[in-house]
Amino acid sequence: MTPTNRLMFNKLKIQIMKRIFLMLTLAVSVFVANAQEVTEQTATEVQTKPTTGDYYQGFTRPLTFDRMIPPYALEVTFSKTVHVIFPAPIRYVDLGSADLLAAKADGTENVLRVKAALRDFSRESNMSVITEDGAYYTFNVKYADEPVKLSVEMTDFLHDGEAVNRPNNALAIYMQELGQESPLLVKLIMQSIHKNNDREIKHIGSKRFGIQHTLKGVYTHNGLLYFHLQLKNSSNVPFDIDYLTFKIADKKVAKRTAIQEQVIFPLRAYNNLMVIGGNRTERMVFTLPKFTIPDDKMLVVELNEQQGGRHQRFTVDNADLVRAKVINELKVK
Repeated sequence: MTPTNRLMFNKLKIQIMKRIFLMLTLAVSVFVANAQEVTEQTATEVQTKPTTGDYYQGFTRPLTFDRMIPPYALEVTFSKTVHVIFPAPIRYVDLGSADLLAAKADGTENVLRVKAALRDFSRESNMSVITEDGAYYTFNVKYADEPVKLSVEMTDFLHDGEAVNRPNNALAIYMQELGQESPLLVKLIMQSIHKNNDREIKHIGSKRFGIQHTLKGVYTHNGLLYFHLQLKNSSNVPFDIDYLTFKIADKKVAKRTAIQEQVIFPLRAYNNLMVIGGNRTERMVFTLPKFTIPDDKMLVVELNEQQGGRHQRFTVDNADLVRAKVINELKVK
């Protein structure tokens, strides 16, 4: 073989080796890419695949059935509205899916209207409601062409007896405005005060035009104050209540001095009537946040008649307020 032929042979050999190396590199790259894609797809499937409910990562303590609140069954449809009436104002509503629509009925606080957002949804959903008295309600909701129960009235679990829909040692639900007092206990205290009908205070009240408005007692428990009021209508004309206010005002106001008043809004009310019939006597209980009154101020309780002039007004000094009776036991039954 001549030197020229040997040189051409070597060049051809080098080109062949380069092509083989390039083909091997390309094959390895394709293999690695496919392997990575398969790995990512497998990981995605593992992440997105729902569990059966029996498997958890790490050490997990299972929930037992005695801690479960059994849900109520509720059917909804697209062409009709289901109304659920609760014993207290609604504070919270949660819907399990976009298949449901829910809102409070216009002009009400305790009526919830529910319907289907689309026709014939197949997946069962759920709904949870918390009311102002601290009660918790849960529902399993499914679609029905013709729901049998279009108007449902929920019973306060205090009156459900043994058929109560909650665990025997259920936890209380707390509201921010009531601090560390549960709404359930506040309601029980107001019921107890109203039922016992004791007269702890006998010197505070007002009487005008056949209407007598008196303060029967002031109670305290866990940072809250309870005012027991009585309104007696000795006339034949019904008394329509426009508003009832509690406010702290100055005892003496000098001329050309701006009047400074601090309104205290009740947190809860029991038997809060709007009309007192002729020759009738009614009592109401109001829950207020804890407060005290400086020596130069007083608590003013004003009751105004709607479209009338038989307004009532009386005052409470700090000495009467600090003597509020401490509630140690409840008598409801």
